[in-house]
Amino acid sequence: MSGFWWLLRAEWTKLRSVRRWTLGLLAAVPLTLALSLLTGGGSGTDLNDHPEELGPIGPAGVPVTDNRNFVHQPMAGDGRITARVLTLTGEEGFSHEWAKTGIMLRESTEPGSRYAAMMVTPGHGVRLQADYTTDLAGSDSTGPRWLRLTRTGDTVTGYESADGVSWNRVGAVDLGDLPPTVEVGLFAASPGRLAVETSVGSSSTGSIPVRIIGTLDNVRVDSTQPQPTAQWQEDDTSKGFVQGPVGENGAANFTEADGVFTVAGSGDIGPYVPDDDVTQLSLIGVNLGLVAMVAIGVLFITSEYRRGMIRTTFAASPRRGRVLVAKATVLGVATFVVGLVASLLAFFVTQPILRSNGFGPPAYPVPSLADGPVLRAVVGAALFLTLVAVLSLGVGAILRRSGGAITAVVAAFIPLLILVGGLPLTAAQWVMRTTPAAGLSVLQTIDVDHDATAEPWSMAPPLAGLGVLAAYTAAALAVAVWLVRRRDA
Repeated sequence: MSGFWWLLRAEWTKLRSVRRWTLGLLAAVPLTLALSLLTGGGSGTDLNDHPEELGPIGPAGVPVTDNRNFVHQPMAGDGRITARVLTLTGEEGFSHEWAKTGIMLRESTEPGSRYAAMMVTPGHGVRLQADYTTDLAGSDSTGPRWLRLTRTGDTVTGYESADGVSWNRVGAVDLGDLPPTVEVGLFAASPGRLAVETSVGSSSTGSIPVRIIGTLDNVRVDSTQPQPTAQWQEDDTSKGFVQGPVGENGAANFTEADGVFTVAGSGDIGPYVPDDDVTQLSLIGVNLGLVAMVAIGVLFITSEYRRGMIRTTFAASPRRGRVLVAKATVLGVATFVVGLVASLLAFFVTQPILRSNGFGPPAYPVPSLADGPVLRAVVGAALFLTLVAVLSLGVGAILRRSGGAITAVVAAFIPLLILVGGLPLTAAQWVMRTTPAAGLSVLQTIDVDHDATAEPWSMAPPLAGLGVLAAYTAAALAVAVWLVRRRDA
């Protein structure tokens, strides 16, 4: 171990003693900041000038999405609603993983009002969702499934069952000050389908509305207070609803026959998702800062090969693999510190500019490092630059030529970002999920699971994308260690 610490000291001395290496490392800060400033200054939106486009205001006082078809009746006092979900199908054979149908309890039919819902989804099983942000997982079942919501005061508890006899509690939510009479019933909703038009160097995305059709039976409303028999009423707030046959009349969005209810709807219920990720915009300079990290990572090893100093290094430490690991460790620590400084500066300097250009509340909440996704993006930007530098070190050790190594690593990032817009969606997703450029997904903070208009390069989950880059880095370093042990210096 003492020998490895000696190697670390030696490599650190090299890194800080060679002026051009130090300057190259520090260059990542102004490069990252410069591109972030240019992007922030050149970006703008007037969405806050058009509040009608933001959607309703939810219980927390911020815009929410509340597009669905809700078939309901009043329920006075405490009580419960029970139903069995039979099927959930999408038009033209397409079902979004977050399409949903089930039962709902709402304080009113007003968009943005408090609610709790038990639902079945094609991709995430049974869920209890409430007030646009709460999401509790039940079983993995996609139906048929019995669902139940029970109200006790302001608390609503969700249950599910396979047979309608034995019930499993999914969770409970507090909906605040509920009125004495609430609305209960059945609902259906589905996020849209992604549509992308591409051309070389650019792409545009949009959402095609998709209607989901749910069938339910054994619908029953029980209340602790006597109430008159009520008729089912339909409250459809779907956007871009695609009309089509549901019942025999060919036009209804809700039908009931022999105790079987058919409810069709589109849209979604959940947080309002803005079109732009302001945290990602402020960190966009990482795309340029990586060039400095590539250069320093490659030169940290190829300069020794070019000058023949690598022979002296290997003579002093014959265990060549440990030498390369020591270089990677020193380089990784140094680039992480510099990368963190660069990402913090870019974030704090660019955010006020973006807000002055319209990216502010209520359409765009002010990001804070106290928010988990924002902190992940800022620290992730530093980790991204670190992995790029160590990847470059590995490629430099493999090729032993500065120009070829720098070109190879840079080509794995910047040209892909330019050309991906001209690729078909499937190809663009494949590129951005399986190449080192997938690491850039760590910069995103918007949950794209429900967002049908996410850009193709934002479709890898943040940590998964960083993991792809880490895998490439580990592979390059492993190959480099194998080669330096077998080749002449």
